[in-house]
Amino acid sequence: MRAPTVRNLCTLSALFRSRLTRNPNTKVETFRKSSPEFEVGFGSELQHSSEFDLPRNSSRGDLVDDDCNTAELSALLCSKQDKGSGYDEVDHEEKRKSAVEMPWFPDMCHGKLSGKRKVVVRERKQKWIFKYSSEDRFDRLIKFCADKLGAAKTVNVFGHLGRETGVKEYNALIKMCVQKARVTDDEYIALSEMSKAFHLFKSMRDCGYPLEERTYDPVLRYIIDTGLVQEFQLFSDIIKAENSGSASRLGYYEMLLWLRVDNEEMIRDICEFITVDDREDTSALRVSYLMALCESDRKMQLLDVVKNIDIIKLLPAESIENIFQSLGRLQLESVAEDILLDLRARDRDADNISNFIVSYAVSIPNLAVEDIIPKVNNMHGILEVLPSLSSYEKLILHFCGLDKVGDALDIVEQMCNAGFYLSTDVLQFILQICEESYEYILVHRIHSIICRYQLKLNGEIGRCLVHFCVRMKDFEGAYKIIGDLEEMNFKPTTNMYNAIMAGYFREKNISGGLRVLKHMQGANVTPDSQTFCYLIHNCETEEDIMKYCEEMKQHGIFATKQVLMALVNSYAACGKLEKAKQVVLDPNIPINSLIEIKSVLVVALASHGQLSEALLVYEQIKKAGHNLEPKAATCLIEELTQHYGELDKLLLLLKEVSDLDYWVDGCFRVILYCARNKNLSSAILLFKQLKDKFENDEMVMEALFDAVFSAIAESESTHLQIGLDLLWAIKDELDLMPSRQCLDFLLSACAKARDLNNARLIWREYEIAGFPYNVLSYLRMYQALLAAGDGKSASLMLKKIPGDDAEVCSVIIACQETYSAVDSVGEKKKQGKSKGRKSKDLNTSSTDMCSV
Repeated sequence: MRAPTVRNLCTLSALFRSRLTRNPNTKVETFRKSSPEFEVGFGSELQHSSEFDLPRNSSRGDLVDDDCNTAELSALLCSKQDKGSGYDEVDHEEKRKSAVEMPWFPDMCHGKLSGKRKVVVRERKQKWIFKYSSEDRFDRLIKFCADKLGAAKTVNVFGHLGRETGVKEYNALIKMCVQKARVTDDEYIALSEMSKAFHLFKSMRDCGYPLEERTYDPVLRYIIDTGLVQEFQLFSDIIKAENSGSASRLGYYEMLLWLRVDNEEMIRDICEFITVDDREDTSALRVSYLMALCESDRKMQLLDVVKNIDIIKLLPAESIENIFQSLGRLQLESVAEDILLDLRARDRDADNISNFIVSYAVSIPNLAVEDIIPKVNNMHGILEVLPSLSSYEKLILHFCGLDKVGDALDIVEQMCNAGFYLSTDVLQFILQICEESYEYILVHRIHSIICRYQLKLNGEIGRCLVHFCVRMKDFEGAYKIIGDLEEMNFKPTTNMYNAIMAGYFREKNISGGLRVLKHMQGANVTPDSQTFCYLIHNCETEEDIMKYCEEMKQHGIFATKQVLMALVNSYAACGKLEKAKQVVLDPNIPINSLIEIKSVLVVALASHGQLSEALLVYEQIKKAGHNLEPKAATCLIEELTQHYGELDKLLLLLKEVSDLDYWVDGCFRVILYCARNKNLSSAILLFKQLKDKFENDEMVMEALFDAVFSAIAESESTHLQIGLDLLWAIKDELDLMPSRQCLDFLLSACAKARDLNNARLIWREYEIAGFPYNVLSYLRMYQALLAAGDGKSASLMLKKIPGDDAEVCSVIIACQETYSAVDSVGEKKKQGKSKGRKSKDLNTSSTDMCSV
């Protein structure tokens, strides 16, 4: 969405503009003392900042709202139903507890499970990069609270929960305000969000927290992007007043602002300041200005500055690297070589020079990967320096970022041949890119490099190597990797064997999966909860289930959430549905895990013909105030649609699905259910919801609509009418044009229903939608005309179909064989001879056409 312009946001600083105009040297601190309007801040003229007009606890500076029921809000915070985070049920009595006594994060385990933190850690997916880090989880928690309560009340509630509102909390709230301002198209909302950010700045000041770069960076970048010059000055003055050490760093943002608004005079003055002022106390500010200039495309100004300063004296190595990145983007090779030669002549560190060369080469736009290495080697040769460890790794990471893992491995071999050792972090990154790009085949080359150069390993690297072989179904190769690593004195881990076991079970090779356990015992590797999760999930008898449960006890392994889910599925697969139900009766299961396990039970019951029992478990979950897991909800929707369930229940289940992918799947099934039952209004309602979710992605919308009309075309001919009604609704109520595929499917449905009138309507829709007729549309209309008995029109349509394709000819002949001889009984008796002649003419003409 478009960002608010300077004109749209001019009201933002209306309270200050007159004073700034009269006395531009007046400091913001003066306004604090003299102007009551300043204490209200941004957006006060529009909303009077009602959310922030709260009495303040003078001892802490926290915002306090007397009307806010703290116990209820803290209960909301602790019982939020965000999937994947822990929460406990808060009953009526608990709401009356002191807010300070309520835990920030409720215990994740109860009873015997409370001592299983190590097991819980092992439950996590064994990857080196998690989708959500702890920082991500905290940001999502902040967002949830701020959405429900508002920014000010969130600060208030945190205080009453016994958790001090610190810099981390304020940063998250400020960041969220900026994000909301960025995505909105409404200047009033943008004003409101910036007002909240401004007051959060003030609240941090009152609490004595410093305004560091992590705090002000999002706000200043938003102001820069929207070109708000005076607002930038206001925020800058506040930041400088509270953090005098930030003055030099703010120069970086100031330069970005002038570049953004194309203020040539200020840009020229700053460039002159960088080159002329060589005082020691201004060096940090000059560096900040120069780093911002390096990010721009101002070639002439950058050249002028670089040629007139001593970059070695002014800049540290990291900043010099930025200079070379900028020179690479601007393709100023001669300038880069001159600076490098100067650095070399002054005996600068050769490792740094090698880094600068790579920084320059990888920044050149549109430089092919195969041309980067010659460029780097040539520049190293000119300067008579050898590549360094860091420059090798920089190249490797650059190639991996381009998904050129093969080229990255070429650099790895060059690096190892030069006597350097690849770090485990870089090796893990290479494996990560291989997994993301599905280049599992490279595992053999990586394995060879590891063995030849005796590279250092860790458990995750070993697991990835084995996992890649398993993904290629090369189980012998996986075992060979384990053996080779043992020869390198690397002890195989449980996760490596678990990867092989999971691969065998995915291939339904039960005996192969069971053999892995014997290999683990032979290698003296202890199984873990994930091992038994795989074993239990693939048990074929109740006796096997009991055997592995007993072995778990012998190894001292507790039943984790995944193990309990496996028990539910395994009992159901063995036909022991009552035992599957008993799994969820364990009182020691934490409530958040219990909901997930019950969701698995719902799927197991529904897929094994116990739909009524599954609905009972679903009702229990609802009564407890929770929702089914998305996968379970879509499974229940599927079963209900097949058994003609109640539409209200289907819509309720769909409403509870939070995951978008699962929601789309469920929505598709409910739309088809509505189509089969000719419930047009509900189908249109769901189409509107699809449009709301994907209004900016026409390709997704088109694919979803095509899938629905495809299913209608394949269904009974009695469903044609609702397909037509949906088509008109898409045009009239959703204001969307149908895709070509939608029209193709409906035309096929008309042929199936022998409906000539609607076939002609659909035929006209192609022209209305601007789709030119093609061979497929001609064939479909020819089929519809034959099916409806309009042989004359069919003959005319046949002349428009090219006859130089054998497959097209076979379709034409098949249509004639299917429809030409079919007519009403009365017409057969009345016009038998003429009908025969017509059929013969059609066959003859099509045969002649296809023989050309």
